[in-house]
Amino acid sequence: MPYQVAVCGPRTCTEREAADAHRVGRLLADRGVVVVCGGGTGVMGAVAAGARSGGGLVIGVRPNDARDDASPDLSAAIVTNMGEARNAVIVWSADAVIAIGGSWGTLSEIALAKRRGGIPVVSLGGWRVVDPAGEPVPGIMYVSTPEEAVAEATKGHA
Repeated sequence: MPYQVAVCGPRTCTEREAADAHRVGRLLADRGVVVVCGGGTGVMGAVAAGARSGGGLVIGVRPNDARDDASPDLSAAIVTNMGEARNAVIVWSADAVIAIGGSWGTLSEIALAKRRGGIPVVSLGGWRVVDPAGEPVPGIMYVSTPEEAVAEATKGHA
């Protein structure tokens, strides 16, 4: 079974986040990693485009009841009609999670991944999660570049 990395991020993102996501997608494809994402626009569309540019496989898990608005760069779209609850499907389908940028949906995916446990969770230019005392929550790797994000997410696997 191929290694699968979920890439999460906002549907409305900055140019930097889109560029980082595109690069992450390409790097994952170069390593033969399957990309799992929300399948929409923004970070999701950029990571899909990056992965496809490298001949990679990209699975989009859609929140609504149709594939009509899915990224054209997906290899396949899974229609869930689950709304934001689809975030659990994305996280549970992954061997690692890379979060790029930040939105409430992205934060929920980080939380679900940490709650699941046992998989790498990497944040690239996004949420810095702290406990009530202001200390960083353990287990989230904070990185500065797409190369670092992919290296941490695939360490020992791809």
